[in-house]
Amino acid sequence: MIIMKKALPRRTFLRGVGATLALPLLDAMIPAHTALAATAGNPVRRLGFMYIPMGANIAQWTPKAEGTITELPPILHSLTPFMDQVTVLTNMELQTAYPGTHATANCAFLSAARAKLTESTDYRLATTVDQVAAKQMGQDTALPSLELAMDLLVNVGQCDNGFACVYQNNLSWSSPTTPLPYEAHPRIVFERLFGEGGSAANRRSALSLKASMLDSVNEDVARLQRKLGPGDRTIVSEYLDTIRELERRIQKAEGDTTESHLPDLDRPVGVPATYADHAKLMFDLQVLAFQGDVTRVVTFQLAREQSVRTYPEIGVPEAHHPTSHHGGDPEKLEKLAKINAFHVSLFAYFLEKLKATQDGNGSLLDHSICLYGSGMGNPSIHSHSELPIMLVGGGAGKLKGGRHIKYAQPTPLANLHLTLLDKVGIHLDSFGDSQGRVPELLAV
Repeated sequence: MIIMKKALPRRTFLRGVGATLALPLLDAMIPAHTALAATAGNPVRRLGFMYIPMGANIAQWTPKAEGTITELPPILHSLTPFMDQVTVLTNMELQTAYPGTHATANCAFLSAARAKLTESTDYRLATTVDQVAAKQMGQDTALPSLELAMDLLVNVGQCDNGFACVYQNNLSWSSPTTPLPYEAHPRIVFERLFGEGGSAANRRSALSLKASMLDSVNEDVARLQRKLGPGDRTIVSEYLDTIRELERRIQKAEGDTTESHLPDLDRPVGVPATYADHAKLMFDLQVLAFQGDVTRVVTFQLAREQSVRTYPEIGVPEAHHPTSHHGGDPEKLEKLAKINAFHVSLFAYFLEKLKATQDGNGSLLDHSICLYGSGMGNPSIHSHSELPIMLVGGGAGKLKGGRHIKYAQPTPLANLHLTLLDKVGIHLDSFGDSQGRVPELLAV
């Protein structure tokens, strides 16, 4: 590591016409004559919350043995390369999600709160755990948090047994009465991360006038690279190459839209034609957001509750929602497990990207905690117990993985949320319906 006498500010940006690029952590940002451990030993921590709808085939989700994990179950098999950073927690529940609906499964997942039963605009929930974190962790970033999804929804009014659609459409709430809308279109997310000035329409217009957003920052890039050591030059070059490749993929998706004759009502216009390509693009944007320290908190809804998306590419041509109502049918259970495993494999793609991205003296995966799971357990009966829940990441040395923690008695998911806040330096007496913390996670 090369330590410069005059450090480059951590909040260094490359600026061009209609574009602002935050830089990843570089050696040149570590001040000279200061304790290296203060920067490298206390890296920036990041939180990711990934939601899957309609529970899981829990028999194929749960590791066979408690304690140390030596083998992952079928649904989680694609996470084998990261097994030492995987923590599976079983017998967690969301009592606040009852009376058992898709809407409450979604909105209780991060709030651990009971939604007000209403079909109108007088909805009320609670501040979600990601937003509690974002209010502190987001003070030094361009975006306090980033809310993403895979489906573009226009549903309003009543969506599920008297609950307003807002509960099913939004994972994140910045206050009990303020749901945060998510974004599913890669181009708009890209502009939120790297665009500058004016309305969204103005930024799109500005970006469309040039072959690449990076063209407008070339002068800044050249000036910066002359100041950096070889290692930092490589990091910056690879970071910019990744941004350029994302631009290319977004532009291709937008071009393909005009040639498509198969409308998909669940898919925003201008995104990649296949679900997997769309998901990977959204995950790549999250990696860049973390790498550039644009935000430190992300929520991502991999599919919406009551989704009727089909997955013929994995041998499930039937819609997800009806399949989840398996009634114990072995064939439907197997197809549900295939959908679950497919979603996990896309999450594994994200983890591999985090693991491959250097961040100080470790990787982005080493310095992140990702909570992955659902607000439903057995979707066939709309159960909110036996939830499929896992953590992945090193938490900047605050999280020990390779474990299966199984509770003898049903335990509030809010206990885990309270513990995660501890892991990023936010200490509350309680959260939602919490009854304490997760003691197995406190030792680290």
